[in-house]
Amino acid sequence: MPDPTAPARSAVRVDDEAVLTGEAVALDVRPASAVMRAGGALIDVVVTVVLGLAALLAIVNLDLDEAAARAVGVAVIVTLLVVLPTAVETASRGRSLGKLALGIRVVRDDGGAIGFRHALIRALVGVLEIWLTFGGLAVLVGFLNPDSKRLGDILAGTHGQVERVPRYEPLAFGVPAPLARWAATADVGRLPDPVARRVAAFFRNAVHLAPGSRQRLAQSLAAEVAPYVSPVPAADPELFLAAVAALRRERDLTALALERRRLDALEPVLESRPVGFPER
Repeated sequence: MPDPTAPARSAVRVDDEAVLTGEAVALDVRPASAVMRAGGALIDVVVTVVLGLAALLAIVNLDLDEAAARAVGVAVIVTLLVVLPTAVETASRGRSLGKLALGIRVVRDDGGAIGFRHALIRALVGVLEIWLTFGGLAVLVGFLNPDSKRLGDILAGTHGQVERVPRYEPLAFGVPAPLARWAATADVGRLPDPVARRVAAFFRNAVHLAPGSRQRLAQSLAAEVAPYVSPVPAADPELFLAAVAALRRERDLTALALERRRLDALEPVLESRPVGFPER
């Protein structure tokens, strides 16, 4: 049987979670998992340790006395653990080297970009949960939290968000060959929006369904679509749905193009001033 969904076999379905903004608008985003965040944090820790070792060698080469070396050492530690992470996350709007490598960004819980206050709270708490506990507290809280937040995120009101998503591949196919002659004379009415959405969702996810479930779902949808089609062909339910979807797409596109041409033809009249109307 021809498979109308063959062009979409490489598509990946992503189940996103909604983030509610302050204006009550739901954003489709995917929070970063605890494993991804741990990987990004590990990269940042390695970079920080390398910078710390380089600073230590520089202090040793300066040949300072004990008090001065201790003061410089404390300043370097504060800079590496608090000042530098705060500055980097503030300037980059929630991205560090590790997060950039894994495609993660720290954002506010409403989806907006973080500011200085959020970055500072995360850096200060990070000294405790990442450095003083060797990451154990951050890992524990991250795996127990449903949004993979560490303690610093909970106190700052932030979370990690995945920025790299699979490229969207539009699902488009024509009328299946066995129904081409039927399509030339078929009367296919406009489907109700809920039915049209279910048909579109079926073709997006058909490659992931078991054969039996796929066939049953196709039969159920074909029964819902049949009242809007005349005549109903004696064809496989999935081929029937594919033909209906392709016909509706082509006819809706034709209607939109016709509407656009009519508006373009009326544009000079709609934008012109009435005869005798003064130009102000």
